[in-house]
Amino acid sequence: MKQIWLYLSKSDIETERRQCEEEGRDLSGMEEDFARVLSLDLEDLKHQPAARGLLDKTIALPIKADYAFCEPSDLEGIRAARPAARPQLPALSLNDAQLEDKVYGAWVGRCVGCLLGKPVEGWRRPRMWGYLKDLNRWPLSDFFRYDVATPEAREKYDLDSEWVRRMMADQVTAMPEDDDTNYTTTGLAILKRYGPDFTPEDVASFWMSDIPILHTCTAERVAYRNLCLLIPPPKSASFHNPYREWIGAQIRADFWGYAAPGDPERAAEFAWRDACISHVKNGIYGEMWAAAMIAAAFVTDDIPTILRAGLAQIPAKCRLADAIESVMEWQEVGVDYDTAVYRLHELWDENRAHDWCHTISNAMAVAIALLWGEGDYATTICRAVQPCFDTDCNGATTGSLLGILTGRKALPARWVDIINDTLHTGVTGYHTVKLADITRDSLEIIEKVAR
Repeated sequence: MKQIWLYLSKSDIETERRQCEEEGRDLSGMEEDFARVLSLDLEDLKHQPAARGLLDKTIALPIKADYAFCEPSDLEGIRAARPAARPQLPALSLNDAQLEDKVYGAWVGRCVGCLLGKPVEGWRRPRMWGYLKDLNRWPLSDFFRYDVATPEAREKYDLDSEWVRRMMADQVTAMPEDDDTNYTTTGLAILKRYGPDFTPEDVASFWMSDIPILHTCTAERVAYRNLCLLIPPPKSASFHNPYREWIGAQIRADFWGYAAPGDPERAAEFAWRDACISHVKNGIYGEMWAAAMIAAAFVTDDIPTILRAGLAQIPAKCRLADAIESVMEWQEVGVDYDTAVYRLHELWDENRAHDWCHTISNAMAVAIALLWGEGDYATTICRAVQPCFDTDCNGATTGSLLGILTGRKALPARWVDIINDTLHTGVTGYHTVKLADITRDSLEIIEKVAR
């Protein structure tokens, strides 16, 4: 059987070139190597060694001396490079009922935010914005639905494709399985199995025993392939991995924040142990940033403070921090939401897979939604999805965080009732689970971590 997903493709080679440019590697003298490999039929197995040989060369290239950023991947190096000034957060002071409400809100909020973006994952602006405007649903303020579309709109926007139609909100009765929620559940399962002292090797073992390789994508798939070749963490993240700074780790962040409420540093460390098996540099930072923000949301509802609590756990002079600081500056000087989205698209080309799926472009979409979301759950998830890019991921991350701030009891029924408190996952023991039940499991983990 020919599993093309396990091959290196021409798209992978182009992604590697872009990745090297962004992380400051000196590509001088490499153009002939790229041209030669790109001229080959990489779906022919005999040419795969040439592709792998090119990636052996690129990962060994030096960083340019004048590169503006300092981007370590090891935990000690990351901590040493953090900003000196960090926000002072209040201590966690929630009673049991309040903590339960926030954790429950996080799970439900994440699922609903993910569902909002799920049917339009992969849609670019002309398609999504055209759909919304043609149906008088612009700006986005409700789920994407099949039953509101005219026959003309269904044909124009390909709503009858199996994937799109069955993910529309009027077609579901529970939260469908999705990698964003699978990984949140995986975080719970890892802590349940290995405890708070789990290691990157434990994460790798869990993946290999509980997640089929073809259920993984991009950086995770490459890392998984490396693990099968007995390449351990952290080399599993960088060996022949063009996707090493894509969004895959950032979407795995949330449970580490749930498990360490009010403790962004610990949440970020958990996230590092998870991320380092498949990502490097800003790919790791995205997961640490998101986990730290989620942990901070348990003790403050001030969005700029939450963003800075995330930035406090990653290097001050990294590309992700620079991008988030820019977004915060836009908001501080009075830029409106639509202009912020326009600027995001000026910086990142949604039509290029690398830009569409990169950690930084999507982290900027998350930051924009949080800052222009007015502290409102519905407004925030809609403003995370409307810019396009990785819509279900960004809806899920912002939904998780606003779910904590709002609490389950105060989440609006018109948004949350649609999933009937039910989540489907691909994780053993959680294939169909009530969110109230998974919340109770989460609270047991939180108590275990706090001991």
